[in-house]
Amino acid sequence: MFEPVIAPSGTLLGLLQRGRGDGTLHALTAPRSEALSALDHCVLHDPRHDWQVENRSLYYARLYLDLNGGLGAIQRHLFDPDDTLDPDDSRTGLALSVLGHLASYDRLDALRLLRSYAEYGANWAWALDELALRDDDAGLRALAVPVLARFPADAEGEAALTEAVRDAFEPRPWRLWAEDPRPEIGGRVRAAAERGSFDRWQRQLAPAGPRPGWSVRAVLAWAQEGLERGAALHVPAARCLTAVAGPEDRAEILEAARHGADAERGTALCYLADANDPGVLDLLEEAAQSPSRVVADIAAETFERMRSVAAVERARQWAGRPDALGAAAGRVLACRGGAQDSQLVLAALREAVRGEGPDAPTLWPLVDGAGRLGIGCAAPVLRHVYRETASSHLRGRAAQALAATDPSFAAGFAVECLWDCEESTREVAARHAETGDARVVNRLRRLAADPAEEDDVQSAVRSRIGPDAPAV
Repeated sequence: MFEPVIAPSGTLLGLLQRGRGDGTLHALTAPRSEALSALDHCVLHDPRHDWQVENRSLYYARLYLDLNGGLGAIQRHLFDPDDTLDPDDSRTGLALSVLGHLASYDRLDALRLLRSYAEYGANWAWALDELALRDDDAGLRALAVPVLARFPADAEGEAALTEAVRDAFEPRPWRLWAEDPRPEIGGRVRAAAERGSFDRWQRQLAPAGPRPGWSVRAVLAWAQEGLERGAALHVPAARCLTAVAGPEDRAEILEAARHGADAERGTALCYLADANDPGVLDLLEEAAQSPSRVVADIAAETFERMRSVAAVERARQWAGRPDALGAAAGRVLACRGGAQDSQLVLAALREAVRGEGPDAPTLWPLVDGAGRLGIGCAAPVLRHVYRETASSHLRGRAAQALAATDPSFAAGFAVECLWDCEESTREVAARHAETGDARVVNRLRRLAADPAEEDDVQSAVRSRIGPDAPAV
């Protein structure tokens, strides 16, 4: 998947790509054709950096409903010849999820489109999962023949069918088809399910990796072999060392932490950190200066996971260092520091935004830390992150931090957050938005009545407008 191109935050397209509440509010006041064009662009060209943690589908589906938008552009996208040439989930997954939500709002055109794509589309399994949650039994049973026709009745086809049944995210259609009296339907699905269960049992009997009785040297070698294959195994290898190493092995592990190969060194450092070895902090500082990027990154990552008082004290010394260990120290203080560390956390936050921009991964714990410590001076930086980041999850964290640091949040960003794409952000808004704004009261009532809204959001709404809530 190509990295998405995100429009400026001040444009309608940029707002919708980010999933901001202001995107919906602006779309509802913009010319309808312009709003639908921007909405179609977002759905057909997934703007998310990580679709596994960022939500957009319900946000876009609600906007299609509000604009009474047609589904012609989605249909053309799904059945484009590129669907055969590029069957990757990222090309069609967002569009299918939007159709799923629209089907839950009784849009029959969306339901029919999902059924058709499940029959003929390359990403049929995703469409089937959406239908499993929304379609009736008759609709799902009608798909048995076209779906099973995808799997030839030969060894290769049966193996592919076994994998599809075993790995199905939503098993409901397969369970319905297993009840079919026809041997070419029910018989095939039942046999595939049995083979899938047997495959799982075989894998459990033959696990890969360390065994009881392995030596320290064997575990370190396993980690190094993994790195050479492209797999980072230093964390699980460190856990294995915990099981096999004794006090008599400390010298060997210290030697590996100082002079071992990259993965061996990383494994030893992780093990010593988990054991709170008295010399580990000095070893981490030494490793952070290694010419090996792998070792330096493992040192910073390992230090950041430490929970000891000594680690926090060392973080106060290292914060501000111009390397990965200095950045990790800032994050440690953001997560586990006290009020006396506010200036160090604020400096780390400002430096991260200035040096890496509003989408830097290091911002997540720093933004949380600014809110946890109630750093009022961080509000301008948090507002900048909120406006500019392309990550809806990071924006939600910024909103939570602003609720704790910015007195203007309730009458400002909290209002637009009621329309945000992330349910956690809508929950924050439902608890803080100033109800003097008529839009807030109307939106709270709509969220309370929406069956697609998350339970946590509706609980927050009821705390504001329920029978026991203060008058709004």
